[in-house]
Amino acid sequence: MIRALATTIALLAAAIELTPQAVGQAGPGWVQLFDGKTMDGWTSTGEANWRVEDGALVADKGKGGHLVTKDSYKNFMIYSEFWSDEAANSGIFIRCADPHKISSKTGYEVNIYDKRPDPTYGTGAIVDVAKPSTMLKAGGKWNTYEITAKGEQLTVVLNGVQTVNVQDGKLPQGPFALQFGNGPKDAPGGAIKWRKVEIRPL
Repeated sequence: MIRALATTIALLAAAIELTPQAVGQAGPGWVQLFDGKTMDGWTSTGEANWRVEDGALVADKGKGGHLVTKDSYKNFMIYSEFWSDEAANSGIFIRCADPHKISSKTGYEVNIYDKRPDPTYGTGAIVDVAKPSTMLKAGGKWNTYEITAKGEQLTVVLNGVQTVNVQDGKLPQGPFALQFGNGPKDAPGGAIKWRKVEIRPL
Protein backbone atom coordinates (compact mmCIF):
# COMPACT_ATOMS: atom_id res chain seq x y z
CA MET A 1 0.00 0.00 0.00
CA ILE A 2 2.79 2.41 1.00
CA ARG A 3 4.77 1.46 -2.12
CA ALA A 4 1.71 2.09 -4.34
CA LEU A 5 1.13 5.46 -2.69
CA ALA A 6 4.77 6.43 -3.20
CA THR A 7 4.55 5.44 -6.86
CA THR A 8 1.40 7.55 -7.32
CA ILE A 9 3.04 10.58 -5.70
CA ALA A 10 6.11 10.17 -7.91
CA LEU A 11 3.97 9.99 -11.05
CA LEU A 12 2.01 13.10 -10.06
CA ALA A 13 5.23 14.99 -9.36
CA ALA A 14 6.60 14.00 -12.76
CA ALA A 15 3.39 15.11 -14.48
CA ILE A 16 3.49 18.50 -12.74
CA GLU A 17 7.12 18.97 -13.72
CA LEU A 18 6.38 18.18 -17.38
CA THR A 19 3.35 20.46 -17.55
CA PRO A 20 4.40 23.81 -19.07
CA GLN A 21 3.58 26.96 -17.15
CA ALA A 22 0.58 28.71 -18.64
CA VAL A 23 1.57 31.59 -20.86
CA GLY A 24 0.72 34.93 -19.27
CA GLN A 25 1.16 33.78 -15.69
CA ALA A 26 3.51 35.84 -13.55
CA GLY A 27 7.07 35.06 -14.57
CA PRO A 28 10.37 36.54 -15.74
CA GLY A 29 9.98 39.20 -18.38
CA TRP A 30 6.19 39.54 -18.32
CA VAL A 31 4.85 43.08 -17.96
CA GLN A 32 1.24 43.65 -16.90
CA LEU A 33 -0.26 46.50 -18.92
CA PHE A 34 -3.63 46.68 -17.17
CA ASP A 35 -3.92 46.80 -13.39
CA GLY A 36 -7.67 46.20 -13.25
CA LYS A 37 -8.29 49.69 -11.89
CA THR A 38 -7.11 52.42 -14.25
CA MET A 39 -6.38 53.15 -17.91
CA ASP A 40 -2.88 54.39 -17.07
CA GLY A 41 -0.39 53.48 -19.78
CA TRP A 42 -2.98 53.65 -22.57
CA THR A 43 -3.94 56.42 -24.98
CA SER A 44 -7.55 56.50 -26.21
CA THR A 45 -8.23 57.39 -29.84
CA GLY A 46 -11.56 57.63 -31.65
CA GLU A 47 -14.99 57.84 -30.03
CA ALA A 48 -15.41 54.56 -28.16
CA ASN A 49 -16.57 54.89 -24.54
CA TRP A 50 -13.61 53.10 -22.95
CA ARG A 51 -13.78 52.72 -19.17
CA VAL A 52 -12.83 50.36 -16.35
CA GLU A 53 -15.74 48.30 -15.07
CA ASP A 54 -15.64 45.32 -12.69
CA GLY A 55 -11.89 44.95 -13.16
CA ALA A 56 -12.02 45.02 -16.97
CA LEU A 57 -11.41 47.50 -19.79
CA VAL A 58 -14.80 47.89 -21.46
CA ALA A 59 -16.24 49.58 -24.55
CA ASP A 60 -19.74 49.16 -25.95
CA LYS A 61 -20.74 52.45 -27.59
CA GLY A 62 -19.38 55.05 -29.98
CA LYS A 63 -18.24 55.15 -33.59
CA GLY A 64 -15.19 53.07 -32.87
CA GLY A 65 -11.82 53.65 -31.34
CA HIS A 66 -8.69 52.16 -29.83
CA LEU A 67 -6.68 51.98 -26.67
CA VAL A 68 -3.04 52.31 -27.71
CA THR A 69 0.06 51.44 -25.70
CA LYS A 70 2.43 54.30 -25.06
CA ASP A 71 5.46 52.09 -25.73
CA SER A 72 6.57 50.59 -29.04
CA TYR A 73 7.44 46.90 -29.41
CA LYS A 74 9.40 44.91 -31.97
CA ASN A 75 9.67 41.25 -30.89
CA PHE A 76 7.26 40.11 -28.19
CA MET A 77 4.59 37.78 -26.85
CA ILE A 78 1.17 39.13 -25.83
CA TYR A 79 -1.19 37.30 -23.50
CA SER A 80 -4.72 38.65 -23.13
CA GLU A 81 -8.06 37.57 -21.73
CA PHE A 82 -11.14 39.05 -23.35
CA TRP A 83 -14.92 38.73 -23.36
CA SER A 84 -16.62 39.39 -26.66
CA ASP A 85 -20.25 40.05 -27.45
CA GLU A 86 -21.42 37.95 -30.40
CA ALA A 87 -21.82 41.15 -32.44
CA ALA A 88 -18.45 42.63 -31.43
CA ASN A 89 -16.00 43.92 -34.00
CA SER A 90 -12.75 44.04 -32.10
CA GLY A 91 -9.20 42.78 -32.08
CA ILE A 92 -5.60 43.56 -31.23
CA PHE A 93 -3.55 45.62 -33.69
CA ILE A 94 0.19 44.96 -33.34
CA ARG A 95 3.23 46.82 -34.71
CA CYS A 96 1.13 49.87 -35.59
CA ALA A 97 3.04 52.16 -37.94
CA ASP A 98 0.95 55.20 -36.97
CA PRO A 99 -0.76 55.15 -33.55
CA HIS A 100 -3.14 57.90 -34.72
CA LYS A 101 -4.31 56.12 -37.89
CA ILE A 102 -4.83 52.47 -37.01
CA SER A 103 -6.05 50.05 -39.66
CA SER A 104 -5.25 46.64 -41.13
CA LYS A 105 -2.97 48.46 -43.60
CA THR A 106 -0.91 50.23 -40.93
CA GLY A 107 -0.84 47.42 -38.38
CA TYR A 108 -1.37 43.67 -38.11
CA GLU A 109 -5.02 43.22 -37.08
CA VAL A 110 -5.46 40.06 -35.02
CA ASN A 111 -9.20 39.89 -35.42
CA ILE A 112 -12.16 39.32 -33.09
CA TYR A 113 -15.22 39.46 -35.32
CA ASP A 114 -17.52 36.41 -35.30
CA LYS A 115 -20.09 38.07 -37.58
CA ARG A 116 -17.72 39.61 -40.10
CA PRO A 117 -19.68 39.93 -43.39
CA ASP A 118 -16.81 38.22 -45.22
CA PRO A 119 -15.71 35.54 -42.75
CA THR A 120 -12.41 34.93 -44.58
CA TYR A 121 -10.54 36.99 -42.01
CA GLY A 122 -12.85 36.48 -39.04
CA THR A 123 -11.95 35.72 -35.45
CA GLY A 124 -8.46 34.23 -35.15
CA ALA A 125 -7.16 35.71 -38.42
CA ILE A 126 -4.66 38.44 -39.18
CA VAL A 127 -6.72 40.57 -41.55
CA ASP A 128 -5.42 40.62 -45.15
CA VAL A 129 -2.37 38.58 -44.09
CA ALA A 130 -3.43 35.14 -42.85
CA LYS A 131 -6.74 33.30 -42.75
CA PRO A 132 -7.40 31.26 -39.60
CA SER A 133 -6.43 27.61 -40.00
CA THR A 134 -9.37 26.76 -37.73
CA MET A 135 -12.59 28.78 -37.67
CA LEU A 136 -13.42 29.54 -34.03
CA LYS A 137 -16.01 31.74 -32.34
CA ALA A 138 -15.37 34.00 -29.37
CA GLY A 139 -18.81 35.50 -28.68
CA GLY A 140 -20.49 35.29 -25.29
CA LYS A 141 -17.57 33.95 -23.25
CA TRP A 142 -14.11 34.68 -21.89
CA ASN A 143 -11.28 33.82 -24.25
CA THR A 144 -7.49 33.93 -24.38
CA TYR A 145 -5.25 35.27 -27.11
CA GLU A 146 -1.54 34.47 -27.26
CA ILE A 147 0.19 36.46 -29.99
CA THR A 148 3.88 36.15 -30.84
CA ALA A 149 5.84 38.42 -33.19
CA LYS A 150 9.50 37.58 -33.68
CA GLY A 151 11.10 39.05 -36.76
CA GLU A 152 8.87 38.12 -39.68
CA GLN A 153 7.30 35.17 -37.84
CA LEU A 154 3.78 35.83 -36.54
CA THR A 155 1.71 33.29 -34.61
CA VAL A 156 -1.74 33.52 -33.07
CA VAL A 157 -3.22 31.10 -30.55
CA LEU A 158 -6.89 31.46 -29.60
CA ASN A 159 -8.10 29.46 -26.60
CA GLY A 160 -5.13 27.11 -26.94
CA VAL A 161 -5.64 26.52 -30.67
CA GLN A 162 -3.10 27.91 -33.13
CA THR A 163 -5.01 29.77 -35.83
CA VAL A 164 -2.15 31.58 -37.59
CA ASN A 165 1.49 30.76 -38.28
CA VAL A 166 2.80 33.03 -41.02
CA GLN A 167 5.79 35.08 -42.13
CA ASP A 168 5.30 38.73 -43.04
CA GLY A 169 7.85 41.51 -42.69
CA LYS A 170 6.14 44.67 -43.86
CA LEU A 171 5.60 46.05 -40.35
CA PRO A 172 8.67 45.67 -38.12
CA GLN A 173 7.78 47.61 -34.98
CA GLY A 174 5.23 49.80 -33.23
CA PRO A 175 2.77 50.09 -30.36
CA PHE A 176 -0.21 47.78 -30.16
CA ALA A 177 -3.87 48.66 -29.69
CA LEU A 178 -7.13 47.19 -28.42
CA GLN A 179 -10.06 47.86 -30.74
CA PHE A 180 -13.73 48.68 -30.41
CA GLY A 181 -15.26 48.86 -33.88
CA ASN A 182 -18.55 49.09 -35.70
CA GLY A 183 -20.42 46.11 -37.03
CA PRO A 184 -21.68 45.56 -40.60
CA LYS A 185 -22.67 48.76 -42.43
CA ASP A 186 -21.68 50.91 -39.45
CA ALA A 187 -24.09 49.12 -37.14
CA PRO A 188 -23.31 49.50 -33.43
CA GLY A 189 -20.69 47.00 -32.33
CA GLY A 190 -21.22 44.68 -29.39
CA ALA A 191 -19.39 45.03 -26.10
CA ILE A 192 -15.74 44.04 -25.71
CA LYS A 193 -14.01 43.54 -22.36
CA TRP A 194 -10.34 42.94 -21.50
CA ARG A 195 -9.47 41.76 -18.00
CA LYS A 196 -5.82 40.90 -18.57
CA VAL A 197 -3.26 42.28 -21.01
CA GLU A 198 0.38 41.29 -20.61
CA ILE A 199 3.47 41.49 -22.82
CA ARG A 200 6.89 39.91 -22.74
CA PRO A 201 9.54 41.49 -24.98
CA LEU A 202 11.67 38.89 -26.78
